[in-house]
Amino acid sequence: MEHPTGDEQVYAGIEAALQVEPANRALRLHLIALLLTGGQPGRALRHCELAWSTRPDQPEVAALAAQACDLLGDPAGAAHWRALGPSPADGLGDAVPGPPPEPVPDAVGMADVAGTAGGEGPAWLDVDRPTVRLVDVAGMVEVKQRLERALLAPLRNAELRAAFGKTLRGGLLLWGPPGCGKTFIARALAGEMGVSFVPVALSDVLDMWLGNSEQNVHRVFQRARRDAPAVLFLDELDAIGHRRTNLRGDGMRNVVTQLLAELDGVDSANDELFCLGATNQPWMVDAALRRPGRFDRTVLVLPPDPPARWGILRQALADRPVAAIDLDPLVARTETWSGADLVHLVDSAAELALAESVDAGAVRPITQRHLDGALRELGPSIHDWLDTARSVAAASDDSRTFAPLVDYLRRVRKW
Repeated sequence: MEHPTGDEQVYAGIEAALQVEPANRALRLHLIALLLTGGQPGRALRHCELAWSTRPDQPEVAALAAQACDLLGDPAGAAHWRALGPSPADGLGDAVPGPPPEPVPDAVGMADVAGTAGGEGPAWLDVDRPTVRLVDVAGMVEVKQRLERALLAPLRNAELRAAFGKTLRGGLLLWGPPGCGKTFIARALAGEMGVSFVPVALSDVLDMWLGNSEQNVHRVFQRARRDAPAVLFLDELDAIGHRRTNLRGDGMRNVVTQLLAELDGVDSANDELFCLGATNQPWMVDAALRRPGRFDRTVLVLPPDPPARWGILRQALADRPVAAIDLDPLVARTETWSGADLVHLVDSAAELALAESVDAGAVRPITQRHLDGALRELGPSIHDWLDTARSVAAASDDSRTFAPLVDYLRRVRKW
């Protein structure tokens, strides 16, 4: 099976982030610059047009679009964009933009400046103390046992931890198919520990200006260290810490290098900082990130087991009008469904009941018939991922990481 190149993985990761945050101007400009330097001017131009359609009068976008047209051999298009963009005296020209001038903070912007002053960390990070705990995670007994051995037991037993020379430094990588609760487990782990939770996504790190992405990585760690004890959660680690052998540009390579340096820490800087990563593609994570002291422990988060499926369905049906529902048949028929698939199943059944309620002019509760009807129309979304993961596992010599996945595939699909 042919896999996307490293650059394509980065582009796709940023585009996925932009689907969630389409108004993230800095991230889109960063992607446009990457596409131009990566030899994809047509794709860069499409993102220029998207940026311009949401917010006209952006000189940086016009300059980048003109450059893309030049690379495409479209002088008329280049002239059109130059007419919309800045004059040469404005200093933008056709080049990929450089660092912006330092803004003069006003009363509103002072909080953002204060958030990054002295390297304390970016103010945009949403740091909190989750109240959810592992007991709130339905099922997943094996995952909870692995987390107990790797972190929670040493945390609760300080004397034994000291006797065996065990520290809380290091990291753990949650991996598995999408929609199976890796982020929820990460939050529950922080809640179980009673510590701060610092979630970091690709859009929190990447910046269009050269060198700023590395600085953002440093600021993220500084913020987490300031709030220690803390769980620093790096979501989509394969996008932030992509394999450097697959990257052609220096920008993302430098981000990975900076991430490695921060994970190593100096002078016990990372004491009481537990790094948790999540990825759907551990085979795309840079090998250096998996070395001892970094993300050296892995936990496979599989589709929910029967108790978890029952709990997810029950929670999704809570606070909705229901009648005569038996969850056990649904649990039995959704073995390889992700948590997100199960929630979608309930939402679809609710739509059927809502349509009947509109026709009847009164509330018609969700029944077994609605759930069975939705089940016939839908299916699990992760089978493509399972096929890819099976191929990777078969070709990999990392049996330690992939053994739990192989066992699962043999059990549910006889592979």
